[in-house]
Formats: sequence, C-alpha cells, structure tokens
Amino acid sequence: MIEQLEGQSTLTIAGHRGWKSAYPENTLLSFYMALELGVQMIEFDLRLSKDKCLMVIHDETVDRTTNGMGRVRDYTLAELKQLDAGGWFSPTFEGLKIPTLDELCELLSSYPDVLLNVEIKSSEDAKEAVDAAVALLGEYGYLSRCVFTCFDAEVLGYIHDRYHMKTQGFPARLMSNYVHGEEGTISKMWAVAFSMKLLFPEDIEPYREAGKLVWCYCPDTEEEVQFSWDCGIKLMTVNDLLPAMRLRSQLNESAMLGSLKE
Repeated sequence: MIEQLEGQSTLTIAGHRGWKSAYPENTLLSFYMALELGVQMIEFDLRLSKDKCLMVIHDETVDRTTNGMGRVRDYTLAELKQLDAGGWFSPTFEGLKIPTLDELCELLSSYPDVLLNVEIKSSEDAKEAVDAAVALLGEYGYLSRCVFTCFDAEVLGYIHDRYHMKTQGFPARLMSNYVHGEEGTISKMWAVAFSMKLLFPEDIEPYREAGKLVWCYCPDTEEEVQFSWDCGIKLMTVNDLLPAMRLRSQLNESAMLGSLKE
C-alpha cells in the first residue's frame, strides 16, 4: 500500500504529529482532526516508557508537552497517563493524555486508506522500540501502510535489514551514525526528507538520481508549499495543514478541468 507513493503525480499531505499548528501535538485529538480534514498520511513519534509501553511523544522528556518533568523512559505507562498533555497548548485542551501506539492504532482502524510515517526517536532503546512497533503494527495489519523514520542511521539500517520495511532518512548532516558511500546509509533509504531550510533543487537532485523518493517537512505557508511543489516534491509533512490542502484542491481542480477538455 505504501508503494503507491512511487511515481505519484499528485500531492500527498502528511499531518506532522497530527494537526500540530491547531491542536496539541501527538494527541489523539490532533490526529483525529487531521484525519477528518482529509490528510493522506499521519506522522507520529514513538518512545518506550519505563515498563516498555510504546508512547506517542516527540521529546526525550515530558517537560515541553505536559505538566510533568523528566525523561519519558523514567515514567511507567500509568505515571505517564497521569500527566496533562493538552493544557500547555491551551486551557481548552486541558486533560488530554499522551496516547499509546495501541490507542492510536484503534483510532486508525476507521481510516484504512491513510498511510503512516512512524518515527522511532533516537535513544539507547530505539531498536527495542522498533521491535515492539513492528510487532504491534503487524498485529493490526498496518505494516503495508507504513514507512519508518529515524534520525539515527544505525537504527534506520536495523529497520531496513531486519524487517525489510520502507524507510525514510534525511541528508547526512542531520543524521547520527551516517555511513557515506553507495553501500552505506543511502542504500537503506527508500525516501529522504528535507527540511524547508535545506530544500534546494541542486541538493535534492542527487537523491533523485539515486532512485530515492524526495519529500520535505514543515512547509507551512502558501509560499513554502508552492516552492516545495515547484521543486518536484510530491509528499509534504506539514504542521499547518491548510496551505497544503488548498494547493492540493487547486491541483485536483486543474486535473479535472484538463480531463474534461480532452
């Protein structure tokens, strides 16, 4: 199913941690609102709790996105569920919780066509998180919908070599443990994602020539979205979904008009 992104001519929009600009990131509400708006993919982050539960949270600590303090891996699932993961964003969202991967999978059961960008966060137990994530996503029958992402090239290689899953990496300067050369880290990547700060046509072309899909993340204005599209980017992972959704609607309308004229 994820293979549908190969050779695509349309725009695929991935909600970065759900609908990050409008709702508390990596919460079930953020994912639900992105899904209801009509994104074709969601991106989310995974870390293990102290008792080895897969939690959907970006940072190494809970400091920024909850009312707690300390490392995620030092909390049990029960302790993490006591934290408020919404009030930091707005009092309106007080009481939202850090979801488990299992809870997110339950939500996704109502959206069988949505693709998943599963980011394993770099950590000392990242490979253990990979094993647990692949097992759980497999139980739900979701692996065909997934591309796996990590900023640690060693972990990315582990995903590729052990599980033969599609992977998304990043330019070498952004990755740890990157191995240069044709048989190195690039050989483990199915796709490579550029931040808007690094998105230049001359930099992305070598990856295309190497047969990699080239994506970008965080084009959050009309100008950034249009620039990304003009660079040939067909998959954008965005915080603010609306500019990209407007461009997608315009592209679909143009395609429809074109087919009617033929």
